[in-house]
Amino acid sequence: MPDAVVVGAGPNGLVAANLLADAGWSVHVLEEQPLPGGAVRHDRGVDPAFVSDLFSSFYPLAAASPVLAGLGLEEHGLRWSHAPSVLAHPLTDGTCALLDRDLDTTAASLDTFAAGDGAAWHRLHAFWQRLQPDLLNALFTPFPPVRAVAGLALRLRAAGGLRAARSLVLPVRRLGEEEFRGEGGRLLLAGSALHADLAPEAAGSGGFGWLMAMLGQTYGFPVPVGGSGALTEALVGRLRARGARLDCGERVERIVVRDGRAVGVRTAGGRTVSAGRAVLADVSVPALYGELVAAEHLPAQVPADLRRFQWDFATFKVDWALDGPVPWRAEPAHRAGTVHVADGTDELTRFAAQIAMRQVPDRPFLLFGQMTTADPARSPHGTESAWAYTHVPHDIRADAGHEGITGRWDAEDQERMADRVERQVERMAPGFRGLIRARRVLAPPTLQALDGNLVGGAINGGTTALHQQLVFRPVPGTGRPETAVPGLFLASAGAHPGGGVHGAPGANAARAALRGRRAPRLAAAQKVLTRHDRTGARH
Repeated sequence: MPDAVVVGAGPNGLVAANLLADAGWSVHVLEEQPLPGGAVRHDRGVDPAFVSDLFSSFYPLAAASPVLAGLGLEEHGLRWSHAPSVLAHPLTDGTCALLDRDLDTTAASLDTFAAGDGAAWHRLHAFWQRLQPDLLNALFTPFPPVRAVAGLALRLRAAGGLRAARSLVLPVRRLGEEEFRGEGGRLLLAGSALHADLAPEAAGSGGFGWLMAMLGQTYGFPVPVGGSGALTEALVGRLRARGARLDCGERVERIVVRDGRAVGVRTAGGRTVSAGRAVLADVSVPALYGELVAAEHLPAQVPADLRRFQWDFATFKVDWALDGPVPWRAEPAHRAGTVHVADGTDELTRFAAQIAMRQVPDRPFLLFGQMTTADPARSPHGTESAWAYTHVPHDIRADAGHEGITGRWDAEDQERMADRVERQVERMAPGFRGLIRARRVLAPPTLQALDGNLVGGAINGGTTALHQQLVFRPVPGTGRPETAVPGLFLASAGAHPGGGVHGAPGANAARAALRGRRAPRLAAAQKVLTRHDRTGARH
């Protein structure tokens, strides 16, 4: 019997398993999909000569994460690559805001929009440098991060006290208007906020947009050489080197609870895997509390809280194999790994408002990835492996583009939406569609089928809005990996600090499990499990 069973081999599950194995625990990981990695996988499904990331691609949070840094994944084959520039936001008039790892290059780009905006970017960066150590500690440690918050409070006081704190909770539109005279700096912040589901007018979107932009300024948006799955391969290789077991194609359908404690799992195939000390679940919050744990083991309030649980936006993604570089009208976009496609802040607001009204946006905001620009190993010389994703409502009531997209996401819906995405790129890069060798569409149901945690294509484990963060994540009064069932820990992006490939939820769950390491092994429970297995009784 292993000490721990980990449900799900996404990055958080693999991080948790590695940390438990480092502590000397025996670990058994079960993954529903035929391959590990969750939303960190690549394939050659668009064109055999092109590597395409199925889900996530750029990893600023991984680069900043002390959790991943502590695993020494470079010793297990992981290598990082950077595009010449981090992020570009071109406009239809040919102007372009550029985020570059060189601070002066970013500032010079913003000065082309309005004199003095480069200096404003320097001030925002100086603010980041004051807060960075304690802010990252607060982000990557369990809630409440007492030491980090105490240090952060002192740094905020030195940086301007309540006035500085006010900036972090502003809507990103307002923050941009207060800090910049021109559109360039505003675009870098607002587009970065929409990496999550934060509209330009949402409270706290300013702080999130600023955080993402400063991560890009400091760490870049690196990619694993050879494909996103190289990060998974390093995590799996490290785990197996420590003697842990990983079984794929094993869907867990129940957490087994005995005498009020999690003691193992039951798979869809009827197999029981017992756990001597802990069960860690790298699964979505509704799956854990609505499916895997029987209702009688949960407080009565949990089902009511789950009815208020809010997903982040649904996601629609298109992958391309291109016969040449994207012909951006704005030259700086050619050297950026990530490109934001929207013609100004007002278009970002319009996009978010249409989603709020449950409409398919007519001019979708795109995050566009130029993967060969970031890593030349992704496709043959002179070509580009590219993708774009956008967001749509989960419950679609209308199509703002008046093309009859229904939200059924049948073949007709998918083709119409993919064509709309391509027309958006064409606005900024005339001739783009003529370069397409092949394309693949990943609609919300497809994303969920490939990774059960991405319910309806939600990629962040739940909304990033303030009402579902910190002590409200995943439901009010929690904020930690411990659950109402002793021995069971939430290790997914549904837990603090949320989405992104950084490993913090998995690490927090592993540390919480290790704090209970003196608990006796559940030999009696194992006997009960074994007896029930022989009799075929249900758990």
